[in-house]
Amino acid sequence: MAGNDWLNGYLEAILDAGSCTRKMNDGKVKIAKFEEQVKEEKMFSPTRYFVEEVVNSFDESDLHRTWVKVIATRNTRERSNRLENMCWRIWHLARKKKQIAWDDAQRLAKRRLEREQGRHDADDDLSELSEGEKEKEGEKEKGEPLVKDILRTKSDIRIWSDDIDKSRHLYIVLISIHGLIRGENMELGRDSDTGGQVKYVVELARALANTKGVYRVDLLTRQITSPEVDSSYGEPNEMLICPPDGSGSCGAYIVRIPCGPRDKYIPKESLWPHIPEFVDGALGHIVNMARALGEEVNGGRPTWPYVIHGHYADGGEVAAHLSGALNVPMVLTGHSLGRNKFEQLLKQGRLSKGDINATYKIMKRIEAEELGLDSAEMVVTSTRQEIEEQWGLYDGFDLKLERKLRVRRRRGVSCLGRYMPRMVVIPPGMDFSYVIAQDTEGDGDLKSLIGSDRGQNKRHLPPIWSEVMRFFTNPHKPTILALSRPDPKKNVTTLLKAFGECQALRELANLTLILGNRDDIEEMSNSSSVVLTTVLKLIDKYDLYGHVAYPKHHKQSDVPDIYRLAAKTKGVFINPALVEPFGLTIIEAAAYGLPVVATKNGGPVDILKALNNGLLVDPHDQKAIEDALLKLVGDKNLWLECRKNGLKNIHRFSWTEHCRNYLSHVEHSRHRHPTTRFQIMPIPEEPLSDSLKDVEDLSLRFSVEGDFKHNGELDAATRQRELIEAITRMASSNSSTGVNYGPGRRQRLFVIAIDCYDQNGDDAQIFQETLMSVKKAASVGNGEGRVGFVLLTGSSLQETIKSFKGCQVNIEDFDALVCKSGSEMYYPWRDLAADADYEIHIEYRWPGENVRSMVPRLATLEVGAEDDIMEYAGSSSSRCYSYNVKPGAKTRRVDDLRQRLRMRGFRCNLVYTRIASRLNVVPLVASRIQALRYLSVRWGIDLSKVVMFVGEKGDTDYEDLLAGLHKTLVLRSLVEYGSEKLFHGEDSFKKRCSPTR
Repeated sequence: MAGNDWLNGYLEAILDAGSCTRKMNDGKVKIAKFEEQVKEEKMFSPTRYFVEEVVNSFDESDLHRTWVKVIATRNTRERSNRLENMCWRIWHLARKKKQIAWDDAQRLAKRRLEREQGRHDADDDLSELSEGEKEKEGEKEKGEPLVKDILRTKSDIRIWSDDIDKSRHLYIVLISIHGLIRGENMELGRDSDTGGQVKYVVELARALANTKGVYRVDLLTRQITSPEVDSSYGEPNEMLICPPDGSGSCGAYIVRIPCGPRDKYIPKESLWPHIPEFVDGALGHIVNMARALGEEVNGGRPTWPYVIHGHYADGGEVAAHLSGALNVPMVLTGHSLGRNKFEQLLKQGRLSKGDINATYKIMKRIEAEELGLDSAEMVVTSTRQEIEEQWGLYDGFDLKLERKLRVRRRRGVSCLGRYMPRMVVIPPGMDFSYVIAQDTEGDGDLKSLIGSDRGQNKRHLPPIWSEVMRFFTNPHKPTILALSRPDPKKNVTTLLKAFGECQALRELANLTLILGNRDDIEEMSNSSSVVLTTVLKLIDKYDLYGHVAYPKHHKQSDVPDIYRLAAKTKGVFINPALVEPFGLTIIEAAAYGLPVVATKNGGPVDILKALNNGLLVDPHDQKAIEDALLKLVGDKNLWLECRKNGLKNIHRFSWTEHCRNYLSHVEHSRHRHPTTRFQIMPIPEEPLSDSLKDVEDLSLRFSVEGDFKHNGELDAATRQRELIEAITRMASSNSSTGVNYGPGRRQRLFVIAIDCYDQNGDDAQIFQETLMSVKKAASVGNGEGRVGFVLLTGSSLQETIKSFKGCQVNIEDFDALVCKSGSEMYYPWRDLAADADYEIHIEYRWPGENVRSMVPRLATLEVGAEDDIMEYAGSSSSRCYSYNVKPGAKTRRVDDLRQRLRMRGFRCNLVYTRIASRLNVVPLVASRIQALRYLSVRWGIDLSKVVMFVGEKGDTDYEDLLAGLHKTLVLRSLVEYGSEKLFHGEDSFKKRCSPTR
């Protein structure tokens, strides 16, 4: 009902509160008590009745009968429209919640079975060793426990040492796309995208740049020139740290890459279509920087990144593509994970799967995280809980399988093509330089604040101290400090109840609640206003005036002073959150000498184990919270011991320690290195008139959703002719001469990726006509050899050569042929020689023969129909297994099949080609778009100088070809049949590509 949104929220809160109400032995609520309640009470309370008697039952008939009974009372009482609406809404909410819960349970059960089957298949394969492997196993087995008994494996990680590593010149790339990132005056909390991650990546970049052996750190983010935000976010570069002379470092920088709408600040959920553009821009920057750094410190050879570190799902996807294009190690930090959020939202029962995906683009986020797991050498987590309870939800990670594979690698036993990334717990670092070690016995500042002469002496004291102390009747008592957002998950109300109901605790201590900033509670978000309103009501209920401080405002710069005040009063810090992913405030409190009481759910377990400065409690157990606080506040010896332990061990969470652990683990995980044979060829500069900006005028923009922009109502032939004329006009002004152009030394590339097949999956005649049209467009007015041609296809080399027969365009006119969906590269100008470097470049993590027989078994939807997918020897090779799909066969979509391979530890790229009559299984880093990026690096040509010709349909990697820095031209009415029916499964995502520019 319009205008009643508050009622919906109220009723949903009632539904959630239902789990706390009293039930009968059989789990059913006794509805008959309704009549007794009416008799006993003078006034009927709808809220009490629904909370206590209705909400726990999800039986629709019971709810409906209850509604009928309530309506029947209107003859004896004044009719309550609100009550009637409440009944209906509760009924419908219960139905919706029940259906969502049922669907979620079915989905989870199905997925659990699939994962168990995947683990079972992997265990079966890994338990069968070859004779040679058995010998190795036998030699090393003596004295070693069985794999199933191993809880952890010994590590031979070499600790990063300043003395050993100061002579190195490492280049490190960090990627964090969303939010507003700058080095000074960070606008933390400005929006949901500008929070702790922003602070973390900036401080990490600075700390790494201060580490011996690190020469340069680049933090890549999105450039934003919107009038909505400060102009500093539009600056291409920002220095984070200027190293002193003689330090052997050139510092840390924020590098802002243009991506998406230039004049608009958009949330992270809207950034997904622009990721390819960011990848291409970042690739160009890294290549240029590698060349420049190589001139400085590497004798002219490119200095490739030591590691590329992606943050969050979007940064992880970018890092995965860059890592594959450059063949350098990748590290991933999730910060918060999409699958965990997805499961939590489903459990709430308020949004369906479709609603969640529409709001949060959650499926795209999850797939980006899965891609990050595919590509990462190492995943950095804050706590062990994050590994077991969050990353453990993903198809691409299984803790037991990862441990088994790690043991096999250490023993020199084959992993049979399976791979799991290494999970490493490295807590975020902190800057303790501003923390002043103080003796708590020296509380002169505090006495001057609360003494008789405090009006004269408080001028030199922090203003926030006076703001807090004004709430207390007796400010001499120790302060229990809680600092968090006003979020229900932070569980502040349980803390307040524990304090209010424990007289001994109230007599011993005061309570300070720092719950964000507020002007008017009613203008705050619903969840925040509910928490703050509840806090005020509880203070009034327990008459805690004079015992509880709850200031309305504080600055970020006040937070250290708040900790200092609590420490001077010999107080305690408490974090009672229901679940705390990490617990940064616990570390901050320890740095100021505050003992802590913290939730036992999440990161605080690891933190308190390291610091040994407090107690863990069950956040749901109010009595446990009371006892822990009484113990720390009342036992001064225990308080001093916890304080000393915290201050002694706090260095474990410093940025220096973080970087030392980080670089040590990265060094240990570096199983691959940059392709050192990359020779970046200098490309002759061209006049500005040669740029491809005129392609914009072709108006052949597109999106995957089908919103194609037509050139009027012209037929296909006329549109194609106009396209040729436009490209000819664009190039006609080129007249520079005297430059020797040739393959690998072009000013621009025309890339043909048109998948033209007839209804039988054979090459269509129109393919040759298109080749001639594009060749003609390039030859007019361009000068000799200025434009090169590249063909991207899912066909084999033999099939490609056959498709050129009878064509007026010679295959030798092409600079490169990329065949079999990006798994092979040939150079016609070198007698069709294969690129051996490219073969090495893409082989990393390729399972090879181990996946060969697995694909037909997993790809079929029907049991016993393995013959529907048969390997095609004529197109298979060492880097590509091709399978023919029988007409009418029911096969899994690309994402469904990839999911099942991930569950078994296999990392591959899958492409249906020839109108889904063939399946190509290729290495993870092999694809047509990645092959183009490889050529751009090798030939030193900017991707903005590339024109991609595609049809309206294509192979299942078609979407990957659309977006990026290259100009994409969609030629209409050329491709009649495609493989789009096997693009994505129902639970997957669809990419949203931005229009070409």
